[in-house]
Amino acid sequence: MSKRPAPSPAAFIPSLPRDADSYAGSFQLHINVASRHLTQKRHVIVYLPPGHGADPAVRYPVLYMHDGQNLFDGDTAYIRGHDWKMARTAERLMLEKKIEPLIIVGIWNTGVHRMDEYTPTRDPGVKQGGLLPMYGRFIVEELKPFVDATYCTDPARDRTGIGGSSLGGLAALLLGLHYSEYFGRIAALSPSLWWDHGVAFRLVRHLKRKPDVRIWLDMGTREMGGGIAQVRRMRDLLIEYGWLPDKDLFYREVRGGKHTEGDWGKRVGTVLRRLYPVKTARTRKPRQTAPAGS
Repeated sequence: MSKRPAPSPAAFIPSLPRDADSYAGSFQLHINVASRHLTQKRHVIVYLPPGHGADPAVRYPVLYMHDGQNLFDGDTAYIRGHDWKMARTAERLMLEKKIEPLIIVGIWNTGVHRMDEYTPTRDPGVKQGGLLPMYGRFIVEELKPFVDATYCTDPARDRTGIGGSSLGGLAALLLGLHYSEYFGRIAALSPSLWWDHGVAFRLVRHLKRKPDVRIWLDMGTREMGGGIAQVRRMRDLLIEYGWLPDKDLFYREVRGGKHTEGDWGKRVGTVLRRLYPVKTARTRKPRQTAPAGS
């Protein structure tokens, strides 16, 4: 585990992206969102696709993402200037009709409490962790109902995803599997599977059955420690439970990939294309009619 640099002073100051007016879509910011399950308040930023709300009958899939301040704006990123540019990538793919138009909900982390909230157990080596169950309840019992009531979402489980990177990738994987009645898609980029001596593997083995969830799972070849070995082990475990490679499990080892916001941003377009592909309409073959007079 590598030590993270100190955060940018702006990393916890809520603001819309500086270039928000240049998007065809739009952003909404919700400040200091409280929870019955967590002590800390957090900001939530929502990217809305072009045309959202023009026809209230049109409903959009939703992707909930952890570490929301790192997704859309270099000014609010943990390391200033290093964001995923996720909305820019997503909007380009939408306009090119390579992915479905979707809503992206960026849930900001809470700084020093991030490690506690994104992990399922207390790690004796780190001496932190264990609030992921409460964080999960905040998302499914409080945040998701609010988002569904406020925006033109399609709330169905197979239209709702959850994603993140590093500890956020760990959180996305575990919450997506635990709450498969709410989430049908998981984006786990560079998940921190080392946490608490690999507790994630034990938790996955507690599954009574394979849920109907599409999973993106990846790791860069230049990331920390034994990340590649761990993510291969998780891939194999998921396959053991019935996930099919390139059908509902999209596994990638990214050559030269590092553990950085910029690297995750470079591959988020591929993630979106796998999890939110444009639906192709099935064309019916014209019915053959007998020639006249036959």
